[in-house]
Amino acid sequence: MSLRTSLKALPTLLRIGFAEAVAFRAEMIVWVFATTMPLIMLALWSAVARTAPVGRFGQAEFVGYFLAAFCVRQITSCWVAWMLSYEVKQGTLAMRLLRPISPLLAYATDVLAGIPLRLLVVAPVLAVSLYVVGARAVPSSPLGWGLFILSLAGGWLITFYLNVLLGTLSLYLESSQKLMDVYMVLFFVCSGYMFPVEFFPAGVRTFIDVLPFRYQMGLPVELMTGAHATGAALGLLAKQWAWVAGLGAVA
Repeated sequence: MSLRTSLKALPTLLRIGFAEAVAFRAEMIVWVFATTMPLIMLALWSAVARTAPVGRFGQAEFVGYFLAAFCVRQITSCWVAWMLSYEVKQGTLAMRLLRPISPLLAYATDVLAGIPLRLLVVAPVLAVSLYVVGARAVPSSPLGWGLFILSLAGGWLITFYLNVLLGTLSLYLESSQKLMDVYMVLFFVCSGYMFPVEFFPAGVRTFIDVLPFRYQMGLPVELMTGAHATGAALGLLAKQWAWVAGLGAVA
């Protein structure tokens, strides 16, 4: 399988993936409802902040953070681990291996093709965030937008490669489902999905900074809401893309 063949097939794969996303739009809506944890946490933390701010977070800051977390989650979501595990058990992965393109490219386009529909969900949530929080809900400069988009791409790639690694374990284990469950728990706790990672004690936060989970979601959310100066943002992006390179090589 050559790079030229893969690039030539890419538009067709995206069209097929988008058609499937439209055809199975009810399934997508169910998935969207399954990723509403940031909205639940927004209600809880806003109630806490009603009496006094939590660190740098008042009620408005919590609104901006958790609505950003919801938006980032929609764009960076990936279910390739479950797809791979299912196809290994059913024996249908062999059919993908017979095609003249990499299965990884096929899985990636399946996920990416659904993003336009997900943006329809993200747009009104982002509008609410802008209305409540104001300009602080989004990056305030072209550089800030560039860093945010770069972190969003890095977060998606880390999530995709971790899904590939977990899914391919089905080739060696009777079931990788339990490992997927452990991964999801670690993601919920360590990524900034349920609360900002800065709420952890300093020692725990140092440990979390060397794991990939923060760079899947926490970093894009932080850059979207302007939590870091440019120098700090570049340092965190360097760590994120180091994870992208390492996980990509292993995957």
